[in-house]
Amino acid sequence: MMSEQQIIELCSRHDRKAQQVLYDKYSRLLLGVCLRYATDKAEAEDILQDSFLKIFFSIKDFKGSGSFIGWIRKVTVNTAITHYHKNLKYRYHVEIEEYESVETGVTSFEEDFYTSDELYKVLNELPTGYRMVFNLYAVEGYKHKEIAEMLGIDTNTSKSQYSRAKAVIRDKLEKLGKLKSSYSDLI
Repeated sequence: MMSEQQIIELCSRHDRKAQQVLYDKYSRLLLGVCLRYATDKAEAEDILQDSFLKIFFSIKDFKGSGSFIGWIRKVTVNTAITHYHKNLKYRYHVEIEEYESVETGVTSFEEDFYTSDELYKVLNELPTGYRMVFNLYAVEGYKHKEIAEMLGIDTNTSKSQYSRAKAVIRDKLEKLGKLKSSYSDLI
C-alpha cells in the first residue's frame, strides 16, 4: 500500500499505477463534491474527469502545506465553477418568485426526518445560481466576497442568492414534511 506522499510523488512523474490508486482512493469523495454543483450525475462525472485531469497535471504544484484532501477538493470546486461558467450560455435563467422570510414556528428540521436522497433532490431543484452560492457558502465555507469573485457576481448578489436559496430549501422541506406526515397519517 502506497503512502499519500508516495502517491503524490509518483503521480507528479505521471506514473499510471499511482494515478489509478489516487483515483480509486478519492473519486467517490470528489464525485460527491461534483454532484453538489452539477445538474445531473452525467454532468458531475464530466466535472470529476476534468478535475482529475487538472489534479494529475498540477500535482507537482502541491507544496504539502495544508492537507492534500483539502487541495484536491479545492481543485474540484474550482473545476465545477469553471464548468458552470463555460456552460452558462447554454442555460436559461429562470426567475423564481421573491421569497420573504416567514416565521413558520418550526425552528429546525428533525435531523433524521429527511433521507439523503430527499435532501439531494431538494438541493438539486434549486436554480443553478442559487445552488452554486449555497454550496460554496454553506458547504465549502467560502465568504460571500470570495464567492462573488469566483462567480463574477456582486457580493450583495451572492448574499441575496444565498438567502433566497435558504428560503426555497426551507419551503420545499416544509412541503415535503407535510406530504410525509399526511402520508404517515394514512398508514
